[in-house]
Amino acid sequence: MTSSQVSPSVFQGELPKIGIRPTIDGRLGGVRESLEDQTMNLAQRVAELISGSVHYPNGEPVQCVIADTCIGGVAEATACEEQFRRENVGVSLTVTPCWCYGSETMDMDPLRPKAVFGFNGTERPGAVYLAAVLAGHTQKGIPAFGIYGQDVQDAGDANLPADVQAKILNFARCGLAVALMRGKAYLSMGGTSMGIAGSMVDYAFWEQWLGMRVEDIDMSEFIGRMNKDQFDQDEYQQALAWVKENCPEGDDYNGEDGKRSREQLDTEWSDCVKMALIARDLMVGNPKLAEMGLREQAQGHQAIASGFQGQRQWTDHFPNGDFMEAILNTSFDWNGRRAPYIVATENDALNAATMLFGHLLTNTAQVFADLRTYWSPEAVASACEGFQLDGAGADGLLHLINSGPATLDGTGEQTDAEGKPTMKPFWEIADEEVEKCLQATTWHPSITEYFPGGGMSTRYRTRGGMPATMTRINLVAGLGPALQIAEGHTVELPGQVHDVLDNRTNPTWPTTWFAPSLTGKGAFTSTYEVMNHWGANHCVMTAGHVGHLFITLASLLRIPVYMHNVDASRVFRPSAWNAFGTENAESADFRACQNFGPLYGRGH
Repeated sequence: MTSSQVSPSVFQGELPKIGIRPTIDGRLGGVRESLEDQTMNLAQRVAELISGSVHYPNGEPVQCVIADTCIGGVAEATACEEQFRRENVGVSLTVTPCWCYGSETMDMDPLRPKAVFGFNGTERPGAVYLAAVLAGHTQKGIPAFGIYGQDVQDAGDANLPADVQAKILNFARCGLAVALMRGKAYLSMGGTSMGIAGSMVDYAFWEQWLGMRVEDIDMSEFIGRMNKDQFDQDEYQQALAWVKENCPEGDDYNGEDGKRSREQLDTEWSDCVKMALIARDLMVGNPKLAEMGLREQAQGHQAIASGFQGQRQWTDHFPNGDFMEAILNTSFDWNGRRAPYIVATENDALNAATMLFGHLLTNTAQVFADLRTYWSPEAVASACEGFQLDGAGADGLLHLINSGPATLDGTGEQTDAEGKPTMKPFWEIADEEVEKCLQATTWHPSITEYFPGGGMSTRYRTRGGMPATMTRINLVAGLGPALQIAEGHTVELPGQVHDVLDNRTNPTWPTTWFAPSLTGKGAFTSTYEVMNHWGANHCVMTAGHVGHLFITLASLLRIPVYMHNVDASRVFRPSAWNAFGTENAESADFRACQNFGPLYGRGH
């Protein structure tokens, strides 16, 4: 798959780096000298692990910055801080194999995600320093994550145990997500859609918890740019030709009174492509517009996530946003493979934030969907001539479906090393996988009674057997944001069974059948209870069992998690959370988040 140009992106230039802070026993005269090489080598190994495993959303390896010297006291800690500020360090990881002077060597920046790795060796007390400095972090209200290997190692052992590596990479990915969000924007394209609470954009949430700003435009900006041809004309022609070749039009499910003419459908296709170009330019800018004399429009809004209101003030008169949202959320288009642009339908900003979390944690596209229906085994059997659900879906299914827009990656036509369906970072997607995603998707004239202005809707069925994680952020009066998580698997139904169930809703919309993993406790006693406890009409689906990453990220931002089925052994939060209770971790999480407050919300 070739690319004629590089897609515009806000993830370019100098991106936040991960800083490695090698701390050391400051006693000169034999002690410090004996530890210099070991300490700096440990920092180097950690940096190599991170740079070799973690990527920015643009596909480049994450850059690590190691402090110029080991840090034995406050003077060197201050010098490190000045270095980190010069080099745009957004995350810090302190490493040491020995005792160090706790509060003299610690990272004091209250907004920078931070962790401390104490090498588990008995020759020098790295674990003692770890405990001391974490106590300092907790006492000063600057939470940090503690990393400590389960098994004792020899002082000269250069290996990083698997449990240590997992925690380092978990923290690095989540800390980087925090740093990448800071200073960026959410672009609200339009306002509230059909009274949906999630599209009543809450500025305080974005500003205080995520460190982002909210940018607003009216949807009239779209029709203005369309009428004035304020988009790259050459790219428009390229995109339209690509769409005609790669986006097959499916059946028109409208009744005779609702069908639109071929001429009208061609006009809608043209408008849909223009809308996709304009939405992207509004989010991230486009230097091509400056060449056209549109210097202001060329700047964009530095938006790493956005939402399009659409219904109904737009869709009653103009083509819906389904194609625009679907193709922008996908990891490829007419320019080839590229990072997805996060765009929420109906301007559901809370779903957009959840999609943004999933994308930054995994670098993959995200499925936006309605959590539409719970199908019990009995209801499926009744509707489908006695068909019995089994396997992952034996307790019933959740029908994830929305009126058109869902990433084409969600077809499940990309596969992992074991051949299982998945969604991959764009740089790992093969040409044949792109083609399979396109071939598995059909585009249908939208249902006219829903969308009088027309437009095209996507249709596909997600392949079964994909490990996946369903998430949602909700706002609660008096509490603030709270996150819910459900790991599970996609399920593939026989064609006839799928058609019977799917046609009960709308045959022009993409469907994912999802079965959460049940624990027998609380909200996860049954699939019905998962549906019954879900906090809103929308959800996000991320490929993989990555609920633990969402939990770690939420703790960094001080967002409590009130429903999840992640095993306790995979949960990783700052050490300060232990002081709020160890018997009931969910309850302790609420108390800790309330105590420390939103990351950017207390005037630091």
